[in-house]
Amino acid sequence: MKILLSLLFLLVATASHAAPAPFEDTIAQRTQACTACHGKEGRAASDGYYPRIAGKPAGYLYHQLLNFRDGRRHYGLMVQMVDPLSDAYLMEIAQYFSQLDLPYPAPQPSKVTAEVLRRGQMLVQQGDATRQIPACVQCHGAALTGVAPNIPGLLGLPRDYLNAQLGAWRTGQRRAHAPDCMGAVARQLSPDEVNAATSWLAAQTLPTNPHPATALPALLPGAKAVACGSAP
Repeated sequence: MKILLSLLFLLVATASHAAPAPFEDTIAQRTQACTACHGKEGRAASDGYYPRIAGKPAGYLYHQLLNFRDGRRHYGLMVQMVDPLSDAYLMEIAQYFSQLDLPYPAPQPSKVTAEVLRRGQMLVQQGDATRQIPACVQCHGAALTGVAPNIPGLLGLPRDYLNAQLGAWRTGQRRAHAPDCMGAVARQLSPDEVNAATSWLAAQTLPTNPHPATALPALLPGAKAVACGSAP
């Protein structure tokens, strides 16, 4: 018994004098709070609500962090996290996640009908010229992977997240700098059209090159240029 107590004392004494674990003062370490919701390395969680942020254009991520901090977007956890942070630090966070080049998972099988998917594809790729609703590809790139530096990709995002964001734009819960192009587009879409577009987007696999484009595509015949305050 005395021998066991002596060994235990020796172990405790040794542990108390051990050097503390070094603190990893890196942006990867400091952004672990982000990955608690956005998934490991920012690749999106499995609950279908939090979006992937890895590989998104740095300008887009930066503007969204500013929007949360400055009251244009409303989600309590995000607001509390970014409220005390400076512009420079928010840009550092945005640049870190934008540079992560990670593979995308396969999309989840769609549960809507083929007719709904066809309607969604038409809205995404052609828009509705009679109502002056632009095609999603007009701003988000021909491959729908975004356009650097300020326009996000739409592929690889959960359907529930896409629905929630279009709903937030329709109701004014999400805003951007004027002219708020996405708010205007979302308010023109019916709930059925929103469901069709998001269902089709969420069912698509990423192209071989999933990175954001460097320039906007040419306008479709009959389409008009869209002015967006958040993506000059």
